[in-house]
Amino acid sequence: MDSKAAGATTWVYSMTETQVLIVGAGPVGLTLALDLGKRGVRCLIVDRNTKASKLPKMERCNARTMEIYRRLGVADRVRAAGLPSDVPMDVFLAPSMADSATVHLPYPSVDDAKAQIAARNDGFPLEPYQLISQYTIEPLLRSLIAEEPTVTIRFGYDFERFDQNATGITATIVHPAGVRETIAADYIVGCDGGSSTVRKALGIPLSGDGNIRKLRQALFYAPELFENVPMGGGRHYHLMQPLFPFVIIQDSTKHWTLHAQAESDAEMLEIFKRAVGFATPIEMLSVNEWTQHLLCADRYRDRRAFIAGDAAHLVIPTGGLGMNTGVGDAIDLGWKLAAVLAGFGGEALLDSYQSERRQIGLRNVRASGAAMKGRFEGWRTAPDTAEMARRFDVEQRKVTEILGIEAGYRYVDSPVIWSEPGEGPDPDNRDYVPTTWPGARLPHVWLEDGSALADRIGKGYTILRLGTTPPHVDALADALRMHGAPVEVLRLPDAAARRILERDLILVRPDLHVVWRGDTLPADAERIAAVATGFVFADALG
Repeated sequence: MDSKAAGATTWVYSMTETQVLIVGAGPVGLTLALDLGKRGVRCLIVDRNTKASKLPKMERCNARTMEIYRRLGVADRVRAAGLPSDVPMDVFLAPSMADSATVHLPYPSVDDAKAQIAARNDGFPLEPYQLISQYTIEPLLRSLIAEEPTVTIRFGYDFERFDQNATGITATIVHPAGVRETIAADYIVGCDGGSSTVRKALGIPLSGDGNIRKLRQALFYAPELFENVPMGGGRHYHLMQPLFPFVIIQDSTKHWTLHAQAESDAEMLEIFKRAVGFATPIEMLSVNEWTQHLLCADRYRDRRAFIAGDAAHLVIPTGGLGMNTGVGDAIDLGWKLAAVLAGFGGEALLDSYQSERRQIGLRNVRASGAAMKGRFEGWRTAPDTAEMARRFDVEQRKVTEILGIEAGYRYVDSPVIWSEPGEGPDPDNRDYVPTTWPGARLPHVWLEDGSALADRIGKGYTILRLGTTPPHVDALADALRMHGAPVEVLRLPDAAARRILERDLILVRPDLHVVWRGDTLPADAERIAAVATGFVFADALG
């Protein structure tokens, strides 16, 4: 023990060593910890809050996020905690929730979406969306990381500072009870939100449009509302009233959120009652003011320090691209850190995190901005109800029908992706188009035995041999193994797989993105392996 000045706190000091220090235990930090834990990486996650957030914040995991959770083996637990699987995800525009819908956009429940996926084999994503509130998924993810023996938890600690040098980082965390702990780690990842302490310590600025407008979000308990909405149950209700209140169902179907530009917290209750439009029990549980931003960090990496999630990009909730983009950050960075720490990943792997994820951050900021513009400057400004309905039908689809943005992205000019001649598919396409163009996410395929291709792919690199007489890939597999990389060769004679995946040979990395594809194995397979593992930069090959 050591003591400060007379009357001051008596501190207990300790020292902990780990491989990765994660700052922030929101969904992004927790997903990163879960991924690292399942890869056997020692990591420590720190957050000032002893309990998970009680605020709704995010409310939907998109198809790619659910695919990621399936890969982590937790998708069923996420779905069990979320919105019941038979509830439709419909969107409405109406005078009030007591009236008939002016515009009704139907979207399937999880059960219906799964049935549609099971009946088709066209490369579209394996997992549908899942509505789940942040105050539900955070406690779940906290419980899941507690099951991982290599994950150390420090909840209730403030992250104070860190320093880095060529060999690692040293950080200080503090518990109000008088514990100061020094953390020695190989890397640090700031998943600590829009006001990120890690990002600020690195001096990384955010660029874009900040402080666009302020709104209030209120959480209500209305246990009888869902079953009594005349127009039917759904996900989103946009009301043609003063301030254009926007009501969203939460995963219990008994809780609801309201977004509006109200002047005071108290006004939110009256706005909600007017939006509902009929007598039903209502209790307002909380109100929070928040500010819209469209910002992206200028850098995602500084030597041994990384940022992810809201620390790296701030989007408007319209389109649901905030948390889902952050989970994409986590799954990109997790396997790369694991590879480098295990010795089979080179420096280009870590550099590629910024190259790959910042382009997606910028892309999703643009998509979120376009969706916001359609709402605030599009249908809400229509001169009459008919025109409002017409515009709503167009603009709302930019929010709810963006599977290409959610799951169709590809990493352009990545240093660890083998480039292919030509421009490739449009990376900003809102519509999902299955492709194995290098950098794209591997499309889903149902195999002849009824299994999903994604479930056959392990945690390392996978070489797919497709068609009836695919070439041998021993040279590529051996080259990957020479770097120490785990690699499996998967033989797939299925006709549907060859049709959807487009080539006889495909090299897939641990996050399901395509590194290389071809119909024959080139003589320089060793160079493909060196690029895939980050020991050679792709652009250095000429």
